[in-house]
Amino acid sequence: MTAPGLYAAVVGQERAVAHLMAAARAPVHAYLLVGPPGTGVREAARSFAAALVCAEGGCTQCEVCGRVMAGVHPDVRFFERTGAFLRVEEIRPILEMASRSPVEAPRKVLVLVDFHLVAEQYPRLLKAIEEPPPTTVFLVLAEHVPPELSTIASRCVRIDFPPVPEEVVREALVAEGVNAAVAADVAAASAGRMDRARLLASDPGFVQRREAWRAVPGRLDGTGATAFVLAEELLAGPETMLAPLAARHAAELAALVERARLYGERAGERKELEARHKREERRLRTDELRFGLSALAGAYRDRLSSDRHPGASLAALEAVAAAHEALVRNPNVPLLLQALLVRLGRLG
Repeated sequence: MTAPGLYAAVVGQERAVAHLMAAARAPVHAYLLVGPPGTGVREAARSFAAALVCAEGGCTQCEVCGRVMAGVHPDVRFFERTGAFLRVEEIRPILEMASRSPVEAPRKVLVLVDFHLVAEQYPRLLKAIEEPPPTTVFLVLAEHVPPELSTIASRCVRIDFPPVPEEVVREALVAEGVNAAVAADVAAASAGRMDRARLLASDPGFVQRREAWRAVPGRLDGTGATAFVLAEELLAGPETMLAPLAARHAAELAALVERARLYGERAGERKELEARHKREERRLRTDELRFGLSALAGAYRDRLSSDRHPGASLAALEAVAAAHEALVRNPNVPLLLQALLVRLGRLG
């Protein structure tokens, strides 16, 4: 029987966990776990994999569960891209392992991370996911499902992981020992992501950065020089947050080194970890900019509530929203922010 404690690391996803616990009793060939980073997708995938290879369905006590959760079981393998997209040379090991028999468990579990970025390689994986050997189970993880992957998605059982509710994030942080006031602040800024909430809770500069963004309207004077200085200050803010992320990365690397000492290191494992760390650092900077723009919008909304002539505040809110939307197009961030601040300064 699957123990609920197996999913203890998955916060606020009761429906998804219940679905996975039921699925473990009679698994099919492929599952699609969809949700943004930090919502428990990765943790749930590892827990589900443990349930699929453990003789007791995920008891959490046996040596098999321990090795799966530590990332060293030979029949559970996470495949991660090392570049912007999954490349041809990264597809080959997936296909090879899918065709092999399990080493020691009754089945093997292949976890494909960031599948929304598989790009043009998806036809090579379609047949493997559609008709794997009976001893292979695919867990496909994606932030979203683009139209070009709809065929593969239709071959999988889909389980969604929505953003974690703010109140649930707050309660989880308090349970982990975070001060209640701090937990409330960072939960509101976490966008429903536990990983970001934990980073913010360990970052003493969080409140200062938020207030710096909220102070922007009062510092603008309509000149490009002021906009340039302000943009530099605001973009330097996230550097203070890199320290807790770097500490977590160092701990993960140390754990990898220790696993390699005990069990040997899988080819390419260190490269995959380093690539993931770089992606997380880039994501942190983007998350911080989105957070800052949201704080800036909040400052203009506060003005709007007491403004007798709201036209300028409404135009400012529209400009901030446009900058927020532009982030998905991977713009030159300093230029984007400078242009926004110049425009806001001219609005008064």
